[in-house]
Order: sequence, then C-alpha cells, then structure tokens
Amino acid sequence: MLTDTAPNDPRSPSHAVSVYTTGPECIRCVLTKRVLAEKGVRFLEVDIRSNDAAREYVVDDLGYTEAPVVVVTDEDHWSGFRPDKLSALADQRRSL
Repeated sequence: MLTDTAPNDPRSPSHAVSVYTTGPECIRCVLTKRVLAEKGVRFLEVDIRSNDAAREYVVDDLGYTEAPVVVVTDEDHWSGFRPDKLSALADQRRSL
C-alpha cells in the first residue's frame, strides 16, 4: 500500500533510483536510462566524471569499476546494463 511508505523510502515507487554514469558515450549507461524511463522508474543520473565524491562512492565504497552503477538501496545495487534487474525493479515498483 503506497500510503504505508514514506516518500524517501526506497520501497516507494516515488523513490528515485540513482544511476551513476560516465556520460553519453557510454552505451550501457544510455540503454539503462532508456529502459528505466520506458518502464516508468524514476531515476537520478549522477555523472561520475564531474563528481569526485560520487566516483569515490562508486569505486571505493561499492567496489565497481564499470558504468553504469544502479543503486536502489544500500543493499541493492549493480553495475553494467542488466535488463533482468531493470525489469525486476520495474515489476517490484508496480506491485507496491
């Protein structure tokens, strides 16, 4: 039930997913954003080329070395273009 989740609750469909990218030249980043948009999943794009803190978070804290990095929650994140994960995320958001 949507009224049971706060707007900043990651389970809420209104909670934006963070997508860490390396810009428009990254085809996997472009495809990830396209699929999220097509499936109606809100996301916030963070370009790690121009954001040192975001790059440190992705590389040092999460341990990823390829983009995009999709962060749903502190425990739910992945890197690369993952249509399976994107579909599962959209399905999860629709079922709430």
